[in-house]
Amino acid sequence: MFTEKANTIFNEVIRQYHILDDVYQPFHNPYDRNAQLLEHLLYRKCWIDTVQWHYEDIIRDPKIDPMAALDLKRKIDASNQDRTDMVEFLDSYFLETYKNIIPKNTAVINTESPAWAIDRLSILALKIYHMHQETIRTDATEEHKLKCREKLDVLIEQQKDLSKAIDRLLLDIENGDKYMKVYKQMKMYNDEELNPVLRGEK
Repeated sequence: MFTEKANTIFNEVIRQYHILDDVYQPFHNPYDRNAQLLEHLLYRKCWIDTVQWHYEDIIRDPKIDPMAALDLKRKIDASNQDRTDMVEFLDSYFLETYKNIIPKNTAVINTESPAWAIDRLSILALKIYHMHQETIRTDATEEHKLKCREKLDVLIEQQKDLSKAIDRLLLDIENGDKYMKVYKQMKMYNDEELNPVLRGEK
């Protein structure tokens, strides 16, 4: 199944990141873009999510220097754009994969594209990793660890359900029971023509 591969790659990314556990560490994609495009995109997608997860932790430091916070906010904005771009690359991959599938007359559209569902799956992998870390903290109370174990069980169940739903969606598209229709995000805050503040700077 597709999600078995995706979840394996997401876990690989998260393990690799936490060897150094540094948002400024160099990025290396072990999957060749030409030979293993899907794996390459999935790895890159989760790496962006993982770095941004830690950006979000750092910026919430109440003692952070204001200039450092501003710099980090801009990094988060850039990361959000990268995340959206990678989702659109993934959807382009699926559009190309299923371009010869003729939807049935009864085919329906899904509430979200495959790649946006995969985006949630990547975030879930991060939630599971970090919630698990909370369950094994040596400086936490047993009450805290118990609550986190309960939350972890819910996250794992959610991951299983979402994985099944994504695999089913891809199968339905492949069988012509559903069809893909992708809308570009058209974010306005990064656009010099659409953001009134940026437009005023021109």
